[in-house]
Amino acid sequence: MVYCGIGDGYNPAMLSCLLHICLWMVLTSSLTVVSVPALAADELQIAVSKKGLGKEVVMTQGAREWFMLVEVTPENTVIVRQEKDRDQYVLDESETHDRPLAPGEVDAAINDYINSVKTRVPKQ
Repeated sequence: MVYCGIGDGYNPAMLSCLLHICLWMVLTSSLTVVSVPALAADELQIAVSKKGLGKEVVMTQGAREWFMLVEVTPENTVIVRQEKDRDQYVLDESETHDRPLAPGEVDAAINDYINSVKTRVPKQ
């Protein structure tokens, strides 16, 4: 690796030279293909995302899918739970609370749902 410096920084000509050398080294080096084993289809995949003031979680394992949405508005909270096996809904329910849930309550509801699915899903 080439390191060139003067005083408290690079001079423009040396910086340009350094960048060209680095680029040349990257482009001419032999590329190593790293094989990353694909995630097993039987592993439980969990994705949590923020939706406005609430959150949603989508969990998948093979052809099964679990979904929970906690939608919080200033007036109320709606919680939707769905479970699918292939294209067939096994569970599709919702509940409405007459007050907005606090962020800690939203997190607790999401975590409880994740844990309940984990206990029902056989480990591979």
